[in-house]
Amino acid sequence: MQLSKRMNTVEPYFFAKLGTHIAKLKAQGKDIIRLDMGSPDLPPAQFIVDTLHQLSSEANLHGYAPLGGSPDFLKAVSTYYANRFDVNLDPTSEIVGLIGSKEGLFHLSMAFLNPDDIVLVPDPGYAVYARAAKFAGAKVVTMPLLESNHFLPDLSSIPNHIASRTKLLWLNYPNNPTGAIVDDKFFTEVVEFAHTHQIMICNDAPYMDITFDGYNAPSLLQVSGSSEVAIEFNSLSKTYNMAGWRLGMACGNQTGITALRDLKSNIDSSQFQAIQASGVAALTGDQTWLKERNTIYQERRNIVLDGLSNTNLIPYKPQAAMYVWVRIQDNITSKDFTETLLEEVGVSVTPGSFFGESGEGYFRISLGTPTDRIQEAIQRIADWK
Repeated sequence: MQLSKRMNTVEPYFFAKLGTHIAKLKAQGKDIIRLDMGSPDLPPAQFIVDTLHQLSSEANLHGYAPLGGSPDFLKAVSTYYANRFDVNLDPTSEIVGLIGSKEGLFHLSMAFLNPDDIVLVPDPGYAVYARAAKFAGAKVVTMPLLESNHFLPDLSSIPNHIASRTKLLWLNYPNNPTGAIVDDKFFTEVVEFAHTHQIMICNDAPYMDITFDGYNAPSLLQVSGSSEVAIEFNSLSKTYNMAGWRLGMACGNQTGITALRDLKSNIDSSQFQAIQASGVAALTGDQTWLKERNTIYQERRNIVLDGLSNTNLIPYKPQAAMYVWVRIQDNITSKDFTETLLEEVGVSVTPGSFFGESGEGYFRISLGTPTDRIQEAIQRIADWK
């Protein structure tokens, strides 16, 4: 029995393998502090949990949910974008609900790409962008995100013969793994580039509401003309600490949203209606608790920055997202560095090479771990270095 050829592009996910190895170390009695996965350790606001608790007992909510999201959830997404970004979206044609944004990222590639189409992906970047493109048979061309350019892609360096064949261009701001941010001017340039070359821009934006130092992250959909060339993915996973609830959305270009909805109607049957109703509460309810949550992340960020300041590691101060990107100055690969750190110090971080060739020489620290454990982990690293 043989698998399809496309399965040759699929590798076990890095964090699955890492989790297995860490479980073995813990079984040996080692105390491992995980700063690798970007999974929030804090709970959602109580009113969100209360909504799920109340509605999960409603007898009429346990059947199949409307495909592509309930009308109330889609309207709530529209309300969120109007309140947060002053962007008006039609809930029926410009928004589709997702079972977490990850599946939407993958499925959009299935909906758009043919073999030999070109996809531009950031490097370093979230692995799903490239893996979904390869699964669809497309050709991946990377856009290096270099420290010298503030971890932004240089669109002017993309040759015309590449741009003319490009179908999708992936962005992710605020950025994972670097924590880089952008302003309206950058997004305007991206939209102009997309119009010039007839490219669909896909902005993966789950960190827009995790910000520090007064930074206010913009939406790509705020740019004039973006609705013709752009789709923005968002999620309740990071903004509302609901990663395990698996609730997200894609918004923007009607052709893309319709295609994604049609494809998903053949693949899944939407999300439990009580969870969608809890998403409505999150999106339209009190937002002030997010400031307190962000203060906790900022405190953790500062612990990392201060704790590594007297080492030969160089951390970059993020104004958004939930990561600190750190440059390694030793003559060692990021994979060897992180493996040694895990074995000798008991601290697990993510090697930059996991995110692409341009991530080599760096590693990522996640702030999604209790503050006291982050403090202990950084002290271990500082003592080690």
